[in-house]
Amino acid sequence: MNSEPEYPGRAAAPPGLLHRTGRWCARHAWRVLALWAVLLAAVGVADARWGGTFADSFSLPGTRAATGADLLAAHGVPGGAGVAAPVVLHTDQGPLADHRGGVEAAVAGLAGLPRVLAVADPFATPGAVSADGRTATVTVRYDGNPAAFDRGYLAGVDGAVAPLRAEGVAVEYGSPLGQLASAGSADRISEAIGLGVAVLVLLVGFGSVAATGLPLLTAVVGLAVGLGSLGLLAAVVDFGQAAPTLAAMMGLGVGIDYALFLTTRHRALLGEGLEPPEAVGRAVATSGRAVIVAAVTVAMALAGLYASGVGFIGSLGAAAALTVLVSAGASLTLAPALLGLLGHRIDRLWVRRPVAEPTGGADLWHRWAALVGRRPWVFLTGGLLLLALLTVPVGSLRLGHLDAGAQPADSTARRAHDLLDGAFGPGANGPLTVVTQLDSGRIADPARRDALAAGLRERLAAEPGVATVSVPVPSPDGALLVATVTPATAPQDGATADLVHALQDTVLPQALAGTGATGYLTGPTAAGQAFTDTLSARLPLIIGVVVAASFGLLLTVFRSLLVAVKAAVLNLLSITASYGIVVAVFQWGWGAPLLGVTERVPVESYVPMMMFAIVFGLSMDYEVFLLSRIREGWLRDGDNRRAVATGLAATARVITCAAVIMTSVFLAFMLSGNVVVKMLALGLGVSVVIDATVVRLLLVPSTMYLFGRANWWLPGWLDRLLPHLDPEGRDERPDRADQAEQVDRADGALPEVVR
Repeated sequence: MNSEPEYPGRAAAPPGLLHRTGRWCARHAWRVLALWAVLLAAVGVADARWGGTFADSFSLPGTRAATGADLLAAHGVPGGAGVAAPVVLHTDQGPLADHRGGVEAAVAGLAGLPRVLAVADPFATPGAVSADGRTATVTVRYDGNPAAFDRGYLAGVDGAVAPLRAEGVAVEYGSPLGQLASAGSADRISEAIGLGVAVLVLLVGFGSVAATGLPLLTAVVGLAVGLGSLGLLAAVVDFGQAAPTLAAMMGLGVGIDYALFLTTRHRALLGEGLEPPEAVGRAVATSGRAVIVAAVTVAMALAGLYASGVGFIGSLGAAAALTVLVSAGASLTLAPALLGLLGHRIDRLWVRRPVAEPTGGADLWHRWAALVGRRPWVFLTGGLLLLALLTVPVGSLRLGHLDAGAQPADSTARRAHDLLDGAFGPGANGPLTVVTQLDSGRIADPARRDALAAGLRERLAAEPGVATVSVPVPSPDGALLVATVTPATAPQDGATADLVHALQDTVLPQALAGTGATGYLTGPTAAGQAFTDTLSARLPLIIGVVVAASFGLLLTVFRSLLVAVKAAVLNLLSITASYGIVVAVFQWGWGAPLLGVTERVPVESYVPMMMFAIVFGLSMDYEVFLLSRIREGWLRDGDNRRAVATGLAATARVITCAAVIMTSVFLAFMLSGNVVVKMLALGLGVSVVIDATVVRLLLVPSTMYLFGRANWWLPGWLDRLLPHLDPEGRDERPDRADQAEQVDRADGALPEVVR
């Protein structure tokens, strides 16, 4: 059979790099498989031996909260160094004083553990024992964040408090030690569910067992290599606790998608009579280019998170981008090797007759495209109204930092939170530390310093929302005054955020006016609020950077102003609608108990930023695949209506299957006990549904019908400035591309429809 069909009128162009790469992988399949096997084993062993850990860090150098914490450590304030984690003790039978011996033994045992800087005896610490004497807090300070410790560290902690538990005293670990104790295997279960759904969808959509297994195997191998590489990087780079989960969600979702698009194009080329190696080469030369553009777009959107100036956020984006790029690499090398190995057997072992890519005009998707083409204004208006309705809740969006009260009721961090809440009040879970830095003239005058302390305490106590204020005490060197303010509300309550702003912006400046002293508010709650405020201020910058970068890439790839502008606008609308659903569920509480969230919570401050980068990148994925096929039809015959219909018909089934798989992967991660992961999982899942239905099936085709030939207009001067990238290639076939690319571009002339 002739693998290089002849085309009259012009000799076929020589195969490009991607074509040659795909063909080589297909012809040397066992070499490629061996290389991936070695890479997988090497990365896995290296990660197990030298891999790092993951923990959240919300510190922002230069903020008032960070400055206050630095002052405490620099001036030797007891408890000012390290990371504090409370161990909460509670007894239902009599006071804890009856267990003094056990408490002292537990304190000594905890103090003897590695990485422990200090342990506060509750009986010697003012305010550490509740009024009824049945609940107490043992504050343990570590030399690092305990959430990042190896999970085996908990055995030592459990051993230290075992005598107390033997006496019937309940011992619970507050955050961040509680985060380490709550780390489980929910991610593995979520991945298994996502893969299970993917198997069913692919079997139903494509019928062939081989065609089903190939994208899954490629995605799993790529994900394993990506996560192993991330673990190695974590040894030298700080990544948030959600980084591996986010990376798994992204890597698994896009890995299946990319391999699926290549497999679909390969099967279509086999149906045209090409030999398997040549079909693989052309699949990589066409859909493989779209995979590269899509992966780069997603990675670029995630890299845009570094524009926030917050390393924690940037590292989360980098973690997800790493698995996306590794998955793309697997799709472009491992998938072609597997396709070459299977050859014509790709459709063997079918559970139903394999379905070919649509080629005629009578299939469901051609009929749908024709229906949209007859009434584009109706479908455009309906789609926009639906998105507008979903966007309504965004008006009440409140960002915040979630405390342990949002964690599952059976977690030790949540039990510790509830014990403190019941015994000391809700504010005990998020006390604020007031650090007053005295000027040199006041240090030598104890009487005036004491007067300043008394006045400061009186002013703090008078502020609405303050439950208690401790007596300000001087640091060992007398340079600071340190007091503790306990809010009347929980850390994630909006009233607590208002109190933090009031104390920082109004109360402390007024109370210290004319004294020469400077006040700072610090502690985990104040630091969390500073983190929220910083991200809220920088979110518009992130949006601008990601949109501008994606706009430039689409403009370069598709050589069209309207295509790039429409993609950016429609993606912004779909993302805003996804925000609305997250607000309705978590902040309004609509259906939250079904997700294991027992109370209304604010939206975690970095979720909108992460969602924007991820959703915008994923939306561009489907945009690239759909528009690539539409553009391919346009370049072939210059008929916009036919190009839209054939492009939609050729990609609708595979995009729908890919969207169902990715949605299932994302939604499966709502099994996680981490509420932030639940937020991201729900937001990403519904965004894919919205994008694959409302945007791809309604808004994109209707707008392309309405704009007609104007879709493909680009000013001549801009065309000459932009580099030339081709998302789907030309399949290395002579066609009308050379002529069609000149349509309406000469001298930047506007097409008739927009004149």
